[in-house]
Amino acid sequence: MKKGKMNRILLALALILALSLTACGSREMPPKQEGAAGFVPKLDRSTRGKVSVVGHYNNFEALEAEFNRFAEYYPEVEMSYTFLDDYNGIIVTALESSEAPDIFFSYPWMAYREGYDSVYENAEDLADPALGIGLGCIRDGLLYRTADGRVPSVPVYTTTYGMLVNEDLFTKEKITPPATYEELIRACEALKKAGYASPVMAYNSSGMMLFPLYYPFFCAGIQGNAEALESLNGMKPGAGEYIRGAMELAEDFAGRGFLDPESCGKLENDYNAVIMRFFEGDVPMMLASANTVSGTEKREGQSEAFSAHPFRYSFHPVPSTAEGGYFINTISMGFSVNRNSKNLEMANEFMRFLVSTEELNRMARAKRMVTPCKDMSLDGVYAAFGKVPADRFINLSELGLADEPDAQVRRAGWQVANGALTAEEAVKAFGTLE
Repeated sequence: MKKGKMNRILLALALILALSLTACGSREMPPKQEGAAGFVPKLDRSTRGKVSVVGHYNNFEALEAEFNRFAEYYPEVEMSYTFLDDYNGIIVTALESSEAPDIFFSYPWMAYREGYDSVYENAEDLADPALGIGLGCIRDGLLYRTADGRVPSVPVYTTTYGMLVNEDLFTKEKITPPATYEELIRACEALKKAGYASPVMAYNSSGMMLFPLYYPFFCAGIQGNAEALESLNGMKPGAGEYIRGAMELAEDFAGRGFLDPESCGKLENDYNAVIMRFFEGDVPMMLASANTVSGTEKREGQSEAFSAHPFRYSFHPVPSTAEGGYFINTISMGFSVNRNSKNLEMANEFMRFLVSTEELNRMARAKRMVTPCKDMSLDGVYAAFGKVPADRFINLSELGLADEPDAQVRRAGWQVANGALTAEEAVKAFGTLE
C-alpha cells in the first residue's frame, strides 16, 4: 500500500474516533421556541437515535441551533456535529469507513473533480418523492442534478461578490450609494474631492483586486453563449476576445486612481484584515465576497474604532453597467445524506425539517451568509441584492466555464487591475498567463 494512502486512512480513523467521542451533541429538550412552519414529523416522536454531521467549519453555532429546534419534534434523537481537519482530503475515506457520518458537507465541484466520484455516488437522492423534502423552496439553478436526475446535495449557504458600503460616510458627504457605473465614477470623484485618498479598497492578492467589478460583468457576457463557452473551455485561438469587455472595464476603473494597489496590498487576508480595515471608518467602499461579510457582525465588538464610532454599513452589487450590477451566485456549502447511513431514516427526516424557507433563512441569518431560498428575506446587510432583477442573476453552477479558462480570467483581471498588463495585452495573452 502506498504511504500517502496509508496516511489518509490513518487520518480518517483518527477523525472518525473524534466523531464518536468528541462530537458536540444535543439531547436536552431546548426552551420552547416557534416550530418550523408546516413541518409535521413522519416518525414516532419518541424515536431514539443518533445522527452525525461532519464538515470543515470549526464552529457551527447556526447548525447547533437547528439541532435544538429539531429536538422539539424528536427529543430522544442525539444530533452531533464534528469538525474534520483537511476535510477535502479525508471525506472520501471517511465515507468508506465503518463509522461513516450520516450527513456531510458537499460542493458542486465534487461531481467532476478526479478522485471525488464516490462522494456523490454515496449520496442519497434528496429528490426522491418518498422522502418528502421540499426542494421547491430553493432558487432555480442552484440544485445540482446527476445525469440520471438525482439530487445528491442541497445548498445550505451561497455566496456572492460585491462591495461593503459605509452608509454614514455617504450620508455625511451627501452622496447617494452608486447603482450604475456612471454613478460609481461620480461618487468616487466626489469622495476624492472630499479628501478620501482611496474611495475604494480591496484585498490585492489571489486575483481579488477588482474581481467583484469585472468578473460578474464577464460572466454575464458569456452566460448562455454556447460558442463563447466552447471557445473558452477549449482554450482556442482568439478565445481571449471574450474577456475584452471585462478587461477594458477593469482597465478603465483602475486607471482613474480611485483604488491604490499598494495600500490594498497591506491587507493580509480577505477576511479578518479586510473587515477590520473597513471598520476603521474611513473607507467608503470595500470590495469583498459574502464570505467576508459573514464575519462582520462578530467583529464589530473586536474593532476599537468601530466600537468607539459605530456606523451603518451594507453590501451591494458593484455597478458595472448603465443598468447596474449583477447578482453572481455560487454555492458556498451544501449538505448530502450518506445513503449507506445506519441512521438513514432519521438523517432524511432531519433534512426534511431543514430544507424549508424558514429554517434555511434562519441559518443564513445566523451566519450572515446568502440564503439559497427563492424567498430572499435576507439579513438587512444584503438588502440591495434582493432588489436585483431576475435577469441579472448569474448562477455559477450553471455557467459552464471550466477551471482552466476561469483561472486565466482571474489572472488577467488581477494583472490589469494592478497595471501589469493593458486590456489589449491581456486579451492577446489569454491562455498563457502565469
